[in-house]
Amino acid sequence: MIATLLFMGFVVMMLAGVPLGAAMGLIGAACIALANGDAQWFGLLAVPQNFYAGLGKYPLLAIPMFVLVGSIFDRSGVAARIVNFAIAIVGRGPGMLPLVAIAVAMFMGGISGSGPATAAAVGGVMIAAMSRAGYPPAFSASVVGAAAATDILIPPSIAFIVYSVLVPSASVPALFAAGMIPGVLVGLALMVPTLWLARRHGLGKLEAALPRPPLLRSLREAIWGLVAPVLILGGMRAGWFTPTEAAVVAVFYGLFVGMVIHRTIKVRDLFVILRESGELSAVILIVVALAGIFAYSLSTLGVIDPVTNAIVNSGLGESGVLMLLVLLLVIVGMFLDGISIFLIFVPLMWPIMQHYRWDPVWFGVLLTLLVALGQFTPPMAVNLMVSCRIAKVGMDETVPWVLWLVASMALVILAVIVWPQLALWLPTRLGY
Repeated sequence: MIATLLFMGFVVMMLAGVPLGAAMGLIGAACIALANGDAQWFGLLAVPQNFYAGLGKYPLLAIPMFVLVGSIFDRSGVAARIVNFAIAIVGRGPGMLPLVAIAVAMFMGGISGSGPATAAAVGGVMIAAMSRAGYPPAFSASVVGAAAATDILIPPSIAFIVYSVLVPSASVPALFAAGMIPGVLVGLALMVPTLWLARRHGLGKLEAALPRPPLLRSLREAIWGLVAPVLILGGMRAGWFTPTEAAVVAVFYGLFVGMVIHRTIKVRDLFVILRESGELSAVILIVVALAGIFAYSLSTLGVIDPVTNAIVNSGLGESGVLMLLVLLLVIVGMFLDGISIFLIFVPLMWPIMQHYRWDPVWFGVLLTLLVALGQFTPPMAVNLMVSCRIAKVGMDETVPWVLWLVASMALVILAVIVWPQLALWLPTRLGY
């Protein structure tokens, strides 16, 4: 009865417009109190304990740092310089600018680890550039929104950090390495329909007439930004610092580039950067903390075991159960953000993973791929929402374009399911 109340209350509160974190915390606390009967006030002591326990994990320290890194590099003008360098390499022509947008978004994923942050940074530069070249705003918004989804796969990734906290047997370095090949495959898969659509519909006819930046000068201007992912990932691989320490190093490197090299960040800008990053980090971490109360109520009420047994004994078999979970996550990904999906569903799926002996690193990559797909799948696609706001178009206008990109990424997800070594080869090779 109380377990039913837990899920029904959560759904009702979400439909009523209650913020997701507050819904998880309130309904979790209410069910903990009801489960303890006469000792409900004593039982409620578990609420602050689990609120603190949800935050008291060392890997979570990397989240506010990587959020800050994304904000710093956004304001430092690194994205614009990398765009010019990419254009200097690939040249001008129909379909080239969208390819540059995808490549730059993939590269920015090696700095910030946040899809919406990259959608804002790359979209602010590329959507205007594509508009001048003759690309429809809805097409440009679709490409940027989809390209930014690669950022939670290509390390560093905030999503992988949250997953590693929920599944301690999957280390952050192993997840970072495992996400690299699928992340690159997603980027390449997005490029194919993007180029085909641009040339089939005759988009970007004005692009060939635009000037091509000089290669050496654009390389000289972009070199400081190009070094950032090498510093972050190379430093972790060399053992110089942990992922959390790498985030701090990236913050100071970004400030050095923005304030000393490019001089696009002034002292007065620091307050705005810190405020924006603090607000976004607070939202993420409060949801994480309140989800700890919800997860505790799941385990206290004995919800997880019956759900696991029902799924395992459903007669679907291992492949059928996996497809069921994939379908569920695709649907949920259209309405919830990635971190919320991790916090709600990973505790429920962990016993299923153990039953079928699925590799936790592979499953983390698969789950992140599904979350990335949801980030640009209407109706509640966070990356697409950001790019549509920049392009000043409605999300409904992007549907004819974005569905091709969704289908392309779905093929990569299918490949990772069929060939798990696409995710596991690199971490195994690196000794993780």
